[in-house]
Amino acid sequence: MSAIHYAETKYGFDWGAVKIERCFSDSKKGWVVLCLETPKHQRGNLLQIYVTKTGKVRISDAHGEWLKIKKEKL
Repeated sequence: MSAIHYAETKYGFDWGAVKIERCFSDSKKGWVVLCLETPKHQRGNLLQIYVTKTGKVRISDAHGEWLKIKKEKL
């Protein structure tokens, strides 16, 4: 079994097939946007993960925000 590639970058790290970096942040307001890039989500279609200071997480890509699936009542 081969070792998984790992390397630190200026704003994040590469680990196997994924590259995670801090794209934007505001230390006064306490939010950060992480960009996640894989061979299937790259360039214009990378994933953006927005995290607020309270821990709320929003995920989006080139097609828009990923929303929770609403469960129907039985």
